Amino acid sequence: MIGAGDRIAVGVSGGKDSLLLLYALTLYKKFCKVNYDLAAFTLTMGLEPFDTSGVSKLCDELGVPYTVKKTDIGRVIFEERHEKNPCALCAKMRRGALNDLCVAQGYNKLALGHHRDDAIETLFLSLLYEGRIHTFHPVTYLSRTGITQIRPLIYLPEKHIIHMAKVLKLPVIPSPCPANGHTKRDNVEELLNYICRVKPNARELILSALQNEEQYGLWNRPK
Repeated sequence: MIGAGDRIAVGVSGGKDSLLLLYALTLYKKFCKVNYDLAAFTLTMGLEPFDTSGVSKLCDELGVPYTVKKTDIGRVIFEERHEKNPCALCAKMRRGALNDLCVAQGYNKLALGHHRDDAIETLFLSLLYEGRIHTFHPVTYLSRTGITQIRPLIYLPEKHIIHMAKVLKLPVIPSPCPANGHTKRDNVEELLNYICRVKPNARELILSALQNEEQYGLWNRPK
């Protein structure tokens, strides 16, 4: 995921996942065998309230350059397009804007805070709503921009992120999204929670299936 001379931008949404990723990559720099540069990027969505002062203070403490870019993505999705299922389009637009910001500022990798449970939920969303077996990859090269997206927390359960965010007192920004808590992803999370009540290690088994390159090939390593 990380090579010598990489310039890595962390997409910091203000949520616990991306904040922990930023903190972890800052610590990793101290003992990593290769040298890399690190920065933090935040997109505002045109939705309020969204106070980035806590994140800015954390970046100062970590010694990480911090860029906040204003966008109207939220307004476009909810006020102009009136999307009933906004998550997929929102994620696509945000990643596109972050990729453009990486190109503009000379960063070759974009680190995203997706964790194990995100990957499993995306697999179920694709299966149940799109009729295909698919989820995002730990490493994805985007040939159009030359940016490589990496997800260093991909094997980490969300419960550990929740715990560490509390221990470290990370400055989590409450989500201003009108759809927060009322999405298909929330429904899939409830379904997975039910499955885990019947089969407690279900998430571990599903992750094992994702890692089984030889049999399933869902997470084939880039050539």
